[in-house]
Amino acid sequence: MRKKFESGDLISLWRPEATMTKFDGGQVVIVGGSSLFHGAPVLALKAASRLVDMVYFASGEENRDIVEKIKTSLSAFIWIPRDELDEYIKKSDVVLIGPGLMRYASEKGGHNGQVCDGEGRETKALTERLVSEFPLKKWALDGGSLQVMDDGLIPLGAVVTPNTKEYEMLFRERINWRDFDGVVEKVERQAVKHGCVIALKGVVSVVSDGNSTYLVEGGSPGLSKGGTGDVVAGLTAGLLVKNPPVLAAAAANFLVKKTAEELDSERGEMFNADDLVERVPVVYKRSLMETS
Repeated sequence: MRKKFESGDLISLWRPEATMTKFDGGQVVIVGGSSLFHGAPVLALKAASRLVDMVYFASGEENRDIVEKIKTSLSAFIWIPRDELDEYIKKSDVVLIGPGLMRYASEKGGHNGQVCDGEGRETKALTERLVSEFPLKKWALDGGSLQVMDDGLIPLGAVVTPNTKEYEMLFRERINWRDFDGVVEKVERQAVKHGCVIALKGVVSVVSDGNSTYLVEGGSPGLSKGGTGDVVAGLTAGLLVKNPPVLAAAAANFLVKKTAEELDSERGEMFNADDLVERVPVVYKRSLMETS
C-alpha cells in the first residue's frame, strides 16, 4: 500500500486520556551530543518532551555545562551520565540514539567508505553495543549512529530516520531523486530486508515498513537548515511510544513539513529549527481540529 499522508491520518495517533497518571504517557531516552554537536540532541529532546511524560538525556561529560544552562529554560528532561545509561534504557519505552553523535573525520576508505576519528569510533561502539544488548526495545536511529553502524545490527521494528547521505552510508546504495519510483522501491526493499521502518527525508519523504508506504509532501526550503532533522527524530521517538512505527515516523515528518509551510508563509525561509520545534504543537492541535 502506497498513499499520501494527509492531516486526516493524524486522527489515528494515540491521544492521552483524562484518567492517566504519571508515566502512563511513556518515557524516552535520548543518546546524543558530542564535543562538536551540542544543539542536535537538545532539539530532539524539546520535540519529544511535548509528547511523553519524561525524557532522559544521556550525553558525555563535555556537554554537562551546556545541559545545565539549557535547564534554566527547559526543565522537562533529566540528564543522566553515560555509565547509568543501561538502567534508564531498561525502564524506558523508546530509545533515540544518534542526534549530535560524532561520525567521520575523513571521506577516504574505512567503513562504508569513511574513516572514523576517536569520537566516531566511540559512536559506533556505543550504538552497536546498545542495539545488540537491547534488541527488543523500541528504537529510533538517527544522525551519527546511522553513519557508522553496521546495517545488519538494525533491530527488528526500529525506525531509521536518514537523510540522503545517511541512507547511502548505511545501506551502501545510491539515491537518485530524479527517479522517484526507484527511490520508493529501494526504501521498501531495504525495509523488508531489515525488518524496520525507514523514513527517508526529502522534498517528498518516503516512510515505509515494506508493506505500508507513506509519501509525505510539502515543507519549505527552510527545512534544509541544520537541526530540522533532529526535530523530526525527537517527534518520531515521542510518537513511537504509543503508536505503530510507520505511523509515528510518517506523522513526525508530516508535522514538521506542515509547520515549515506555516512558518514559510509568515517569514519566508527566515526560520530555523528552534522556531520549528516551538511551533509544532500549535500546528498539531490545529490539524486535529480541522479534521475532527
